[in-house]
Amino acid sequence: MFNKRIILASASPRRREIMKQFGFNFESIPSDADESGVDNLAPHKAVMELARRKAVWIKERYPEKEEIILAADTLVALDGELLGKPKDEEDAFRMLSALSGTNHQVYTGYAILQGGKTVVDYDCTQVFFRPLEREEIEAYIATGEPMDKAGAYGIQEKAGIFVRRVEGDYLNVLGLPICKIYEQLKRM
Repeated sequence: MFNKRIILASASPRRREIMKQFGFNFESIPSDADESGVDNLAPHKAVMELARRKAVWIKERYPEKEEIILAADTLVALDGELLGKPKDEEDAFRMLSALSGTNHQVYTGYAILQGGKTVVDYDCTQVFFRPLEREEIEAYIATGEPMDKAGAYGIQEKAGIFVRRVEGDYLNVLGLPICKIYEQLKRM
């Protein structure tokens, strides 16, 4: 497979698990890049810009490292509105109520830096939620799971029971479209 060393610019346990699952040789270094100022961008442009910022942040702070840098950012969009991580439980309730009975898009942008080369791209997956009852939403929020996830849910956890179907890359919904990334790494 792909055996070059990668710096994963992420603290996400889901992204680290995907990298481990597929046997990538990587080190995780969380990026603290500025994530403001993308609210008025189209969803695919917002996630690509955020991923690019994260990768550049790592490159600027660790210029001695020669590994490939991989960064990603995931956002949920409903009718063009970006849904990032909820600010609080009320915000999580608002997001999950809005997603109830709808289909929405999950966008993950990724950036790959290697030497002087930079590739920035994204993937989009359609997710279809069944109608949710108020009590279900409240019970899910009480688990604490939605608080660190775009769109206030994790498909791989308890919120998986809300999902009727997925069209596209399931791993993209988890935060890392690994097939597209692997193909790009091979080309580089």
